[in-house]
Amino acid sequence: MPFSRIAADGRLGDMNDTTMRAISQDAIGGPEVLTEVELPIPSPGPGEILIRVRAAGLNPTDWRHRGVSGLFLGEPPFVLGWDVSGEVVAAGIGVTLFEQGDEVFGMLPYPYGHGAFAEYVVGPARAFAPKPVNLDHIQAAAIPLAALTAWQALIDTAKLQAGHRILIHAAAGGVGHFAVQIAKARGAYVIGTASAANHEFLREIGADETIDYRTTDFAEAIGNIDVVLDSIDDENSLRSLRTLRPGGLLVSLRAFGTTELATEAKQLGLRAVRMLVQDDHAGMTALAELADSGTLRPAIAGVFPLEEAAKAHALGETGRTVGKLVLTVP
Repeated sequence: MPFSRIAADGRLGDMNDTTMRAISQDAIGGPEVLTEVELPIPSPGPGEILIRVRAAGLNPTDWRHRGVSGLFLGEPPFVLGWDVSGEVVAAGIGVTLFEQGDEVFGMLPYPYGHGAFAEYVVGPARAFAPKPVNLDHIQAAAIPLAALTAWQALIDTAKLQAGHRILIHAAAGGVGHFAVQIAKARGAYVIGTASAANHEFLREIGADETIDYRTTDFAEAIGNIDVVLDSIDDENSLRSLRTLRPGGLLVSLRAFGTTELATEAKQLGLRAVRMLVQDDHAGMTALAELADSGTLRPAIAGVFPLEEAAKAHALGETGRTVGKLVLTVP
């Protein structure tokens, strides 16, 4: 069926095209399994919006799902991607938040709402918020999953307050660099771990202290921490418990792991929880406000056209990028 869609020059109009370009995979494997395909343009159902994707952010979960069998999505084929920035093309029944032509950004429901690496995507209207006026689509697409993870970990879960001392591991990474900025906006004292080459960057975005994880044992160097945010692994989380004050909280972003972490924390009079990010209109709206005020800014590690998704994946998997990688969808 024909769609009211956005033409290449950005104008809305009725066009008879019913297919779109997307990056899919038919097998689990390296970046080479990603291929450009033609798929039907989806239709928005009740409560959903159809978005013309202008940019799509990448996250480590993208290459994990691409390369590891048995994760949330099952076996291919599938189109990856959860971060979206673009324009509303059509709205399903009952949508009141957005109209055709509105610029929006957001995170498709994780994990089963994937599909951002395409020209069009459908998602729940309340997974999105108006795109920050002060950001372009590339910058906006870098925010959703990573910044929403940081927001839900620090604000919703840890109830971070002014004066709290927080330790953020991998602070120059996707989630980490947003967590530094969000924590600083809350008035927290921020300590970040990263390689020495990234310390100046961390200080520029608000870190009060930096630790080179390659040369310094953070567990010996600091203490009296209120909150730890860890995205590395359970071994790192277990060592991080030693830095917490009595009653402190560790938030692990590793959804899967042994029960040892929670057990050890309880024995020490601490708390450790595992968190999985969820789509969140209120959270996205709060992040948009921070971005519009200049308080939250994404660091862009690289920008690739949609057809070069494999190159972006390969770069992301090196683990040496600062900030976020983004695909553009002209």
